Amino acid sequence: MSRIERPEKTAGMHHLALNVSELEKCVDFYTRLLGMSIEWRPDEDNYYLTSGSDNLALHRASKAIDENSGQKLDHLGFIIDNADDVIQWFAFLKQENVELLSSVKDHRDGARSFYCKDPDGNAVQIIYHPPLSTG
Repeated sequence: MSRIERPEKTAGMHHLALNVSELEKCVDFYTRLLGMSIEWRPDEDNYYLTSGSDNLALHRASKAIDENSGQKLDHLGFIIDNADDVIQWFAFLKQENVELLSSVKDHRDGARSFYCKDPDGNAVQIIYHPPLSTG
């Protein structure tokens, strides 16, 4: 049997699905505060959100999320196009009483970011990352 070579690299990660306990609060966080729009709501337990080039699916957890299930999400990140805008995002989310997990940090690779929590406790990184940011 011949070895199968790896196909060309993927086009990137543009879709993430999260099971959340606080569906409505998470929808509000990602739409009102982070500016995503609702792309599709197939039923009362599912929302599909977008920033225009991505897709975040929020699914109402059918039961309490088991911390020992083996499914571990470290964080999800939102790319910001300008390094100075990261500071503005930090101030805005602080004003909105979003739980902040870190202060703004400049990284040695030229990135700038901070972490906060969504209403379901997921860590969210707001990041200017030069290879991905357009500004």
